[in-house]
Amino acid sequence: MAKALSRFTIERDGDDYLLSIEDEDGDTVELSASFDQLELLSESLEEHLAFDVDDDDDQLGDDEDEDEE
Repeated sequence: MAKALSRFTIERDGDDYLLSIEDEDGDTVELSASFDQLELLSESLEEHLAFDVDDDDDQLGDDEDEDEE
């Protein structure tokens, strides 16, 4: 079963970056990533978050249409 994300940090580590990801139990995973990898991660997050926002807007729009009738 997947654990819930508690927090994360990103710190510069020379030419790369250090990602620290902490779960709900306090266990931490540290990963080294390049700028290009962080950029791909950022793009993926933006795509998913934009999709979720569009869904919320559609739901709000449907409710507003019902109120106008």
